[in-house]
Amino acid sequence: MQGVGSLCSLFLSVSLLLEDFTHLTSHAVSHYTVPDKNSYSFLFLSFRTKREMPLMAAPIRKIGSPIFKRSPDITKASTTKSEQLLRIDDHDFTMRPGFGGPAVPVGVDVQVESLDTISEVDMDFTMTLYLRHYWKDDRLSFRSNNNQSMTFDGRLVKKIWVPDMFFVHSKKSFTHDTTTDNVMLRVYPDGKVLYSLRVTVTAMCSMDLSRFPLDTQTCSLEIESYAYTDDDLMLYWKEGNQSLNTDERISLSQFLIQEFHTTTKLAFYSSTGWYNRLYINFTLRRHIFFFLLQTYFPATLMVMLSWVSFWIDRRAVPARVPLGITTVLTMSTIITGVNASMPRVSYIKAVDIYLWVSFVFVFLSVIEYAAVNYLSTLQERKERKLQEKLPCTCGISHPGMMSASYSDVDPNTTGNYGMPEENGVKRERMLVQLAMESDQITGHVGPNDYTSVWIDTHAIDKYSRVIFPGAYILFNIIYWSIYC
Repeated sequence: MQGVGSLCSLFLSVSLLLEDFTHLTSHAVSHYTVPDKNSYSFLFLSFRTKREMPLMAAPIRKIGSPIFKRSPDITKASTTKSEQLLRIDDHDFTMRPGFGGPAVPVGVDVQVESLDTISEVDMDFTMTLYLRHYWKDDRLSFRSNNNQSMTFDGRLVKKIWVPDMFFVHSKKSFTHDTTTDNVMLRVYPDGKVLYSLRVTVTAMCSMDLSRFPLDTQTCSLEIESYAYTDDDLMLYWKEGNQSLNTDERISLSQFLIQEFHTTTKLAFYSSTGWYNRLYINFTLRRHIFFFLLQTYFPATLMVMLSWVSFWIDRRAVPARVPLGITTVLTMSTIITGVNASMPRVSYIKAVDIYLWVSFVFVFLSVIEYAAVNYLSTLQERKERKLQEKLPCTCGISHPGMMSASYSDVDPNTTGNYGMPEENGVKRERMLVQLAMESDQITGHVGPNDYTSVWIDTHAIDKYSRVIFPGAYILFNIIYWSIYC
């Protein structure tokens, strides 16, 4: 009986404690206030006085814990998975939206991040861009109280339908994956989808180098669906020409970017049909200053250096010959260096015309000295033969003009023999003996048996000093007027 009485007393104590706990909890929630330490002490003493229970420490801890407990963290609460919210398992995403109906409109816009390289040898260019697609898929619609979109990374892209875009005429391309795949998927409550990815692509660019390096090139990056024809998928620029945006910091070492614009065309394949194709066109103008310093100025200086030989004495063979050979070899080196960095095209480029015409001028300056030297040698040989045949100087119309020995005559005026200048140009005269048969038999030489024949060997150099520079200047005027 004593055990039963103690059990009843314990049950009564627990009931009273629960009533007090319920009263305190409701009071705290209704007033949103937390009792201080004095209240807890008073409560503890009142409980101990009423029940006189020595073991009340544990119930006191239970009483105080609900009061200080924080509200639950909603982020740790169990939520619906994105696949369940979008009902991915309920649909077959291997088929396009609205399969069997009209074509799905897919808008595209592009942000060009960088234009990396332009290669004339490989006939290609490399571009890094953000490619964004916009379409609507009712299968991805979901309920939302605040009408906010949901953003996912590339892991969800593999589970839904996305347009199968590829770059026409591309040599290689890849999607960036550092530090993770650079792919974004954004889904709106009404089923609209934004799919964005960062791509670097190297594509072919057919260049016309006939005006190189004074040329302007137009290249294009072409985007197209690989599997869906225009009956299933309609590609279009989302905002026309405003759909293409470029970074203002884009610059190239050899080119000036003049224009970026977009176009849309239809491409036909005999096996599969018609496809929508989007074009990103950009126009590049080559900087000429580099080629002026590296090609045009050296070639012009070599041509001008070859003209120096026209002012050197024709008998200074060791001076004129090496000068001509050096300029010819230098021009050959310049031509070889330019062609080494260019593709082997089958047509003539503008730089080829300039370099080869300059090479011809240098080569002609060497030929000019060969002609001068040959004529001078031929004249001296005939003069020596003439002197050997002359028995005396009698009968010559200008007495005393042969008084000087041949070796004492100035080499620059050899053959003048005191003849006057005509039109400001000294002429060299070679005397040729024209003996009559009767005189040759008798051996008599009369005053009328000599005729003067004029050979202007010095005039070749003098004319070359004017003709060569004038012709080269005329060529430059015509060249730059055509190609600039």
